[in-house]
Amino acid sequence: MPDTKRTASGVLGGLAGLVGLSAVAGVLVTATVTPAIALSGAAASSAITMFDNLPSVLEIEKLMLPSSLIYIDPNSGQEVEWTQFYDQNRSPVQFDQIAPVMYDAVLSSEDKNFYKHGGIDLVGTVSAVVDNVRGRDTRGGSSISQQYVKNILVQRCESNAKSDEELQKCYTDATTATGDKGLQRKLQEMRYAIALEQKYSKNDILLGYLNIAGFGGTNYGVDAASRYYFGVAAKDLSLSQAATLAGMVQNPNAYRIDMPNGSITDQAGNLVNSAADGYARTKDRQVYVLDRMLADGKITQEQHDAAVAEPITPNIVPPSKGCASTGKAAYFCQYVVSIVKNDPAFGATQEDRTRALRQGGLKIYTTMDPRVQQVNEAAISDNSPTSMEGMMFGSTSVSLEASTGRILGIAQNTNFSEDASLASDPNFSSLVYAGDSTYGGSIGFPAGSTFKLFTLLDWIEKGKSLNETLNGVNRVFPKMTNSCYGNWVNFEKAKIGNYNNVGGYVGTPMRFTKDSLNSGFLAMAEKLDLCDIAKVTERLGVQTYSFDEKKMVPIKMTVASEVIGSDNVSPLAMASAYATVANNGIRCEPKAIDKVVDPDGREFAPQKSCTQVLDPTIAATAAYALQGVMARGGTGADGNPFDGTPMLGKTGTHEAWQTWLVESSSKVTTAVWVGNSQGEAPLAKRWYNGKSLNNLRYGINKQIMRTVNEIYGGDEFPRPKQDLIRQVLYDLPNVVGLSIDEATAKIQAGGFDVTVGDPIDSSQPEGTVAAQNPAAGRVAGGSTVTIYPSNGAGVTVPSDVAGRSVSEAISYLRSLGFGNVQPGACAEEKGVKGNGIATGTNPPASSAVNRNSPIVVDYKSENCSR
Repeated sequence: MPDTKRTASGVLGGLAGLVGLSAVAGVLVTATVTPAIALSGAAASSAITMFDNLPSVLEIEKLMLPSSLIYIDPNSGQEVEWTQFYDQNRSPVQFDQIAPVMYDAVLSSEDKNFYKHGGIDLVGTVSAVVDNVRGRDTRGGSSISQQYVKNILVQRCESNAKSDEELQKCYTDATTATGDKGLQRKLQEMRYAIALEQKYSKNDILLGYLNIAGFGGTNYGVDAASRYYFGVAAKDLSLSQAATLAGMVQNPNAYRIDMPNGSITDQAGNLVNSAADGYARTKDRQVYVLDRMLADGKITQEQHDAAVAEPITPNIVPPSKGCASTGKAAYFCQYVVSIVKNDPAFGATQEDRTRALRQGGLKIYTTMDPRVQQVNEAAISDNSPTSMEGMMFGSTSVSLEASTGRILGIAQNTNFSEDASLASDPNFSSLVYAGDSTYGGSIGFPAGSTFKLFTLLDWIEKGKSLNETLNGVNRVFPKMTNSCYGNWVNFEKAKIGNYNNVGGYVGTPMRFTKDSLNSGFLAMAEKLDLCDIAKVTERLGVQTYSFDEKKMVPIKMTVASEVIGSDNVSPLAMASAYATVANNGIRCEPKAIDKVVDPDGREFAPQKSCTQVLDPTIAATAAYALQGVMARGGTGADGNPFDGTPMLGKTGTHEAWQTWLVESSSKVTTAVWVGNSQGEAPLAKRWYNGKSLNNLRYGINKQIMRTVNEIYGGDEFPRPKQDLIRQVLYDLPNVVGLSIDEATAKIQAGGFDVTVGDPIDSSQPEGTVAAQNPAAGRVAGGSTVTIYPSNGAGVTVPSDVAGRSVSEAISYLRSLGFGNVQPGACAEEKGVKGNGIATGTNPPASSAVNRNSPIVVDYKSENCSR
């Protein structure tokens, strides 16, 4: 162990610092510069004044420390360090966490009188200044305290410089060893060293020095260096290893031992200090340290010789650094990094936030559940390639906890890389497809039919029933209302098609949702206000990317195609929207960070909240409809694990080149997107592992949710509000006798659609409505009413035929103009006289028929067999 108590000379040295060391140092320095006047009163007084006027207070700022991403192992409850971000790889330790042999090695080689002087080794300093004035750059002769001062100043440069130029100037000012600047720096260094010795103990200064000193590359501090170069903690260093590290501090990058091809270029231009030469230059420095330790009595001759004989044997253990080191979890990591770089909780400016990440020593506790993360990674890897020839293929999945908004896992098909040279390689990307332009760098993707959720919610919020009948037949929708930004008018009379070009049908929102019928949802939107639908998206936290503004903006719903998902949105935002439905209408903003702890133990976190944005009955009714999607026969059934856990969800396809499936239990929501990260290559005719690309989403989501349900479970969703699933009937007016135009207008005014059938025989005037189907009365809303024009050739069958004798009835009908009247069926009945009594006609009374249509008179008789 190094000596920790000061000797009498050490006390005197400290006293000199407190009382008169500035005078001694001033005179000595002046004598070195101008020996002829060194002892004159004027020169001594001037030197003393110059020294005393230098700043004497040096604030020891916080060390630049790596920030760590951490997750909690759900099995053990232990913290797991996931990766680090740093400008300087450093792991500060306490005094007793460094091997005693390391203290001995650095003191013997750098400042053997450390525990005896008062901050400045006067003899060494004077020697260094003499060499400085003579233009020779030596190792400086600085005490440990002075070296600590220099390192503090250098770190201040590296921490605060805002540009490379500013950093270089600051670094030069802090380290210049020759000329006038070198002399001024040395004097200032001495002044600060004296102040440090007055404020801190020797052990504190020695420990501070070993925690801040550079050891080559980005390795700072003896513990980080020990772990990097030898794979051991600083407390476990051997003599040979300690001497190697102590030898490095004089010129860290020259003597580093992690460059097997060499770290120094000799005068001939050859790389030396390599594995091939046994790191010869570093070995020389190590032997120097060992020699000094032997001379100081810190080691025996036997220990010395054994360490000298032992070759330098690095065991390089690079620390985890950056998202690339996290493998397939890199996209979750990158999403967290984007939060740190953009959220004001980490600093007022982008520069402050980046510095906090790389220098702030933050412990960032993420929301990642490794079990969910791993199944997301496996599902993406098992079901989608990293690239497909002829297209920019992409896929991603994101799972979040509905009741908290905690993001549990993010996976992506590409390999993570921030290397600009790989930007054109479709197998690599740094963009987080699950995120948006602010958090993750992606601009999102057209949502397709998953976006129909918002029309469904607005429909229910307006008190409309899931079982109201609407005309979902594919047709031209002429206009839709938008009270905020102006109505949409279909000037081009364009028709928005259905998937697979199906024709649509008259049906209900319940069925439209299950079948994902575009024309059905357009029929719903036609009866709503597009602005209100847009407000639902805003409440649920979904925005779109503006190519004009280059950022995410609120959705305006100014065109009909937005109803069926033409806007670019992020998978995470869509997962959050569906999680809101699953969570009884409470939206918990997605979060990837649970808390952050700084080096002082202060906790903070980005602000996230949970808010009731949907009435619980609205959410329950929407969940009821969305469960139909995931039921057998629904469009999402292939993605349902059918493990007994109730599931809701929605499929989505946009123009054959983007596909989605958002699926949720009451506990966890997973959104999966598969499609073109760029471009518009059709998916249906491309295959991977025997599956069409447009069907990969099902296997991904099923694999994820099967595991998620095992971990988190899931409850039954609340029952829908009965009034919102009621059968809805409307009054259909009687239009018989009206003109076709009048009848059409009257029916449409009642909310029904109209078709005109072929003309029929009727007594109504030609061109007027002879009949309608369905007939007037209470009918299902949205029904299509067919009206039949009269051809004017019809005669009404009279109602007074019954009761007449058969012959009389026939004569009567013929007299009215019916040209084809015949007796019909006979019903035998006792007591009937004559040839029988007429019972009715076929067609029946009041029917409108052509005059030449057959009329049959039915009758009863006592003997029908005659």
